[in-house]
Amino acid sequence: MIHRNRLRIAAQKSGRLSDPARDLLSRAGFVFRQSRDRLFCFGETFAIDLLLVRDDDIPGLIGQGACDLGIVGRNVVMEQSLAARRNGGDTPCVELLALGFGRCRLAVAAPERMPYSGPADLEGVRIATTYPELLRRWLQEAGVDARIMELAGSVEIAPSLGTAEAVCDLVSSGATLAANQLLELATVFESEAVLVGPAEPLMGVRAGLLDDLVRRIAAVLSVRDTRLLMLRAPRVRLDEVRALLPASSSAIVMSVEGSADEIAIQAICPGDVGWSELEGMKRAGAHSMLVMPVERMLA
Repeated sequence: MIHRNRLRIAAQKSGRLSDPARDLLSRAGFVFRQSRDRLFCFGETFAIDLLLVRDDDIPGLIGQGACDLGIVGRNVVMEQSLAARRNGGDTPCVELLALGFGRCRLAVAAPERMPYSGPADLEGVRIATTYPELLRRWLQEAGVDARIMELAGSVEIAPSLGTAEAVCDLVSSGATLAANQLLELATVFESEAVLVGPAEPLMGVRAGLLDDLVRRIAAVLSVRDTRLLMLRAPRVRLDEVRALLPASSSAIVMSVEGSADEIAIQAICPGDVGWSELEGMKRAGAHSMLVMPVERMLA
């Protein structure tokens, strides 16, 4: 039973989303003390605890009320939601916030020898996948009648074993497909890590905790690729230097105490500031340039 005055978040205990999820929570100011079995983490700085589980279990834990929130791939959420609807059940959870990491795509792939000019070429083809519902929806929308072969894992080797002519699997870099001599044919679904919660809104103390959590995470995400640029320049060359700042930068110009001919500039830059930009500003007269990451910023 969940303590009514605390939130419980479920996250992947191992895998590609595990470290980024915990890093995001850490940057949002949440500190946890891990239990001996390393599966439960008690929130020390906030009334929020972390449960480390298999990613496939997260939507179900939320639907059952064992957890309030979860950090999981959108592909897992949508696959289980489609399965629940097809079986006449309720959606186990809903997406609250896209988190911007763990980006990948569910794609159809096949050996290079297989001719392909569009979805119609998959008519009657056996496609192996661990995501039958997402694949089924895509095939239906394309008007294609293919045979879905549901596998628990090792989908990419199905064509070489002769159990399927094509596969539908998650792709990030494409290295796994290339290693199995498969060519990506079509994208079925785009995915990334998301924060999910119950279909029914939280109430009372936990609703307030959720608002605080989302606000902190959103603040971290808003400055994820932001840089703070600080420099000095001759006052007479202010316009020239400002024109070289990265697009959409918000700059503050200040006088330098004891130097009437020099100004200091601080600029919030929405993106990296590369060597070419710095060298261009140096040629324009800027000096003492410093670029730093922005960890958090509240408006």
